[in-house]
Amino acid sequence: MFTFIAVAVDSSEHTEDFVKSGLSFKQIFQNYYIGFIPYIWGLLFPLFVFIAVIYFTSRMAARSEIVAILAGGCSYNRFLRPYLLGGILLASLLLIANREFIPKGNEIRGNFQVKYLDGFDKFGSDASDTYYRRSDSNSYIGIRFYDSVNKKANGFFLHRTKENKVIYNLRSESMKWDTAKRNWLLTNALERKLTERGEEVSLKNEMNIDLNIKPSDLRKDKYLKDKLTVDQLESFIELEELRGSEGLNTLKIEHYRRTAAAVSVILLTLIGAVIASKKTRGGSGLHIALGFIIATLFIMTDRFSSTFSVKGNLPPLLAAWMPNIIFSIVGFRLYKKAAK
Repeated sequence: MFTFIAVAVDSSEHTEDFVKSGLSFKQIFQNYYIGFIPYIWGLLFPLFVFIAVIYFTSRMAARSEIVAILAGGCSYNRFLRPYLLGGILLASLLLIANREFIPKGNEIRGNFQVKYLDGFDKFGSDASDTYYRRSDSNSYIGIRFYDSVNKKANGFFLHRTKENKVIYNLRSESMKWDTAKRNWLLTNALERKLTERGEEVSLKNEMNIDLNIKPSDLRKDKYLKDKLTVDQLESFIELEELRGSEGLNTLKIEHYRRTAAAVSVILLTLIGAVIASKKTRGGSGLHIALGFIIATLFIMTDRFSSTFSVKGNLPPLLAAWMPNIIFSIVGFRLYKKAAK
């Protein structure tokens, strides 16, 4: 039901863009919604499980089935065991999906959004773009302008340091990716070396150079963190840290969140079982309303912690796991107060 609602809302928002694209319904479904639906599943899966647990457990409580189970000599922990096992199974499915399968769907969704929905090509060139990053442990490069379509850059420079001193400097009017040699071809390059004998300057019309950077690393893709599998995301974060890139908290939060989201399935399953196992006069409606309130607070906590990490100094690991930590305490208190 949630999936149908999400698809309906999304299609109504992008109807005009779909019409402008000139694609048929089949093409839109294959190139966009095939990736969008798994994205929604992964995003709302803990909520799906939570509401489902509350719904059928409250139905059991309303029929006095849970009272009969406990009165028959079954302990409360034994009553919760199937919920724990079911939560672990569903959490394992979400963990595998978050690590491998949902990123593949996000790649389909992201490519379509860039081409048809965002209004302009995020991979295209931008005259205001300036890149400055570390190439290796002692080399730094800068680019004033990069055209990702032609894989060409202007205003390139590189300098290497040793013991906090610049020992090598290279500047070039332009550089282009050499597909044959799989490295960069520099044009009108000025090379300066500092040696014990002094400074050596040389001018070269063309020269090839190997950098620890590929054309794909220079393009800007706001959907990149969603497209990468966990292994790819770990490698990318490690490489960007080596280059001295800033603003990596968003990537780190996404990395930790994929595991935290799976654990939240187990946590919300147990909280839902504890809440809904108590028979109330309000019946299932009261339990479901309480479930929606808890789910809303859980999502808000997740969003706030992520924002504080990206914009502030909150560690990414703590930001990703903070909702689970807070609601583990809430769940434990509910468990202690539950009628056993």
